[in-house]
Amino acid sequence: MVEVHGLTKSFGALHVLQGIDLGVGRGSVTVLLGPSGSGKTTFLRCLNSLEVPEVGTVRIDDVAVDFARRPSRAELRRLRAMSGMVFQSHELFPHRTALQNVTEGPLYAQRRPAAQVTAEATALLAKVGLADKADAYPHELSGGQQQRVGIARALALRPRLLLFDEPTSALDPETVGEVLTVMRDLAAEGWTMVVVTHEIRFARQVADHVVFMDGGVVVEEGRPDDVLVEPRQERTRRFLQRILDPL
Repeated sequence: MVEVHGLTKSFGALHVLQGIDLGVGRGSVTVLLGPSGSGKTTFLRCLNSLEVPEVGTVRIDDVAVDFARRPSRAELRRLRAMSGMVFQSHELFPHRTALQNVTEGPLYAQRRPAAQVTAEATALLAKVGLADKADAYPHELSGGQQQRVGIARALALRPRLLLFDEPTSALDPETVGEVLTVMRDLAAEGWTMVVVTHEIRFARQVADHVVFMDGGVVVEEGRPDDVLVEPRQERTRRFLQRILDPL
């Protein structure tokens, strides 16, 4: 479903992505692991065309973009429309209710009928366990609740692909579980997901494919048990040791 070839991205003299190749199967969950600065988030944002690479191709279903040709805004919009992004820091509109945050994209970006959008948004809030919070503003919600609104907002766009950028890293430990539960349910429903996270247990339980990145390259990838339990690369082993035994 997702094919990436030769993706390269720099910020000035800093080479953040150095020719990334990756395939993501339909209905699968791919987890991206790696230290800060390894290029995980930049790669995710390139999939959504929030960042524009210098070189490389990205295909999501039947939409393909060759960034070496300097794609048009229309091409970038088509690629962006294929995925829904869940951000690390929620990124909700503070002056909009939970329901309004979920309906914003379908109403104004996709120009879909208001009655249909509202009905779907209401159902999505119920799906993430927030049926009683439709009229609440972000400041009235916990971090975990805000993130679940963010998930509902991404789903409301009817994407083919869900992208999660460290969705639990800004949450209190008590609220991490409620977000991961929603993500597990989405995986069980067959959503195609690419997730940047340090939640190793989630990766082992839910992921179909784990990718370890460092220095803008893919160091190691494979099945969760292979990468997380018996990694082949020393760099992967050292990273996992720091995550699992930080003392």
